[in-house]
Amino acid sequence: MFIVNSYTLAVIFCFVTMMCWGSWGNTQKLAARNWRYELFYWDYVIGMLLFSLVISFTMGSFGSQGRSFVADLSQADASNIWSVIIGGVIFNASNILLSASTSMAGMSVAFPLGVGLSLVLGVIINYIGAPKGDPVILFLGVALIVIAIICNGIASGRMQKDRAAQDSGKNRKGIVLAVTAGILMSFFYRFVAKAMDLDNFEHPAAGMLTPYSAIFIFSVGVVLSNFLFNTLVMRFPFSGEPVSVREYFKGSLGTHLTGMLGGAIWCLGTAFSYIASGQAGAAISYALGQGAPMVAAVWGVFIWKEFKGADRKTGLLLFLMFVFFIAGLASIIASGGN
Repeated sequence: MFIVNSYTLAVIFCFVTMMCWGSWGNTQKLAARNWRYELFYWDYVIGMLLFSLVISFTMGSFGSQGRSFVADLSQADASNIWSVIIGGVIFNASNILLSASTSMAGMSVAFPLGVGLSLVLGVIINYIGAPKGDPVILFLGVALIVIAIICNGIASGRMQKDRAAQDSGKNRKGIVLAVTAGILMSFFYRFVAKAMDLDNFEHPAAGMLTPYSAIFIFSVGVVLSNFLFNTLVMRFPFSGEPVSVREYFKGSLGTHLTGMLGGAIWCLGTAFSYIASGQAGAAISYALGQGAPMVAAVWGVFIWKEFKGADRKTGLLLFLMFVFFIAGLASIIASGGN
């Protein structure tokens, strides 16, 4: 299997993670023109599972290093399998809430608030579980990103004042969902990381997983839990009328493929994060990947025009958000070099 053997390459992989985690929401925006997010999400999880198999039977099976995907999967301890499945279930619950928030409040609001909050809490949880890197510099980076989140929140609040009362109420509900999603999301990575032998991917301890078997089992947990979570959301939606299963089969091939592409993009980023965690550590890999709000905010501000018509002060707040995010990411990277 392919193994990252340098910190520099691990950081590059984490940047790929950040781009993927911050960009998959665009597929939801594209599909949302004529497709409810609850229906989009079925294609999303299918795409995630299919791509986990692709990457497991390619990068996870080729080469002379470590155990191949099938060999690793067959020797996995049941407790580690369940740990990763639990991680998948937690992630799915949080991501459904984040998707609902995106449909209500937009990418440039939902992602910085939801994913940014999960960054702060997740780094603390993952560093306690597997400490690696300079904690002072690492948490300085986290603090800078907290400031960026605050700037985004203030900017969002200023925009709400200029919207109709109905739209503002919908936006506030989206913000509440984003915060709830962020709290939940902060826990999923730790359940996956503790099932992998982060100190030695080439010769992992018996019963423990490699990143490739972990991403597959994780995707299985997401798909299985989706039959509960997404079915409930379809019957009792956060916004709009209930959605029937029959409506899913009325979607065009292009619409279904758009959702699957979103799941594949997210899965690629997650797999790269797991692969990088051996060199960078779980906390740093998670933290760099969760720089995704900056990427999502770029899409939301410049492509989807979610802050169109903003005044100069709101524009300044958005600029400061980007500055603090970049400074925070730079500190997180530097923490791993000490």
